[in-house]
Amino acid sequence: MPLRPLDPAFPIDRQIAIDTGPVVLVNVFTLDKADEQEFLKTWQDDASFMKRQPGFISTQLHRALGDSPTYLNYAVWESTAAFRAAFTHPEFRAKISAYPASAVASPHLFQKVAISDICVA
Repeated sequence: MPLRPLDPAFPIDRQIAIDTGPVVLVNVFTLDKADEQEFLKTWQDDASFMKRQPGFISTQLHRALGDSPTYLNYAVWESTAAFRAAFTHPEFRAKISAYPASAVASPHLFQKVAISDICVA
């Protein structure tokens, strides 16, 4: 499955080199409507693998409203080191090729931002 960075100047491979935590992975998937069921089965297998990895906290998949088969996944990790270990694991890398040919992923890591009286970090 091809990866299309949300920020081409700072792709996921550069992000995972920064040691910090906790982090949230936000991953937007685009695909052809005909591949939707295959995508969901593959994502479930992928998510099951990630759930077993050290430092994994939680994940949630969302589908865009309407006819567009666009999905957004967010996953919470204890640290970039934990995510990096799972993301670069040979078993996970092999799973990427199981996604339908039309699927494109746009992963990016984020950290909480503290905003007084609104958001806590």
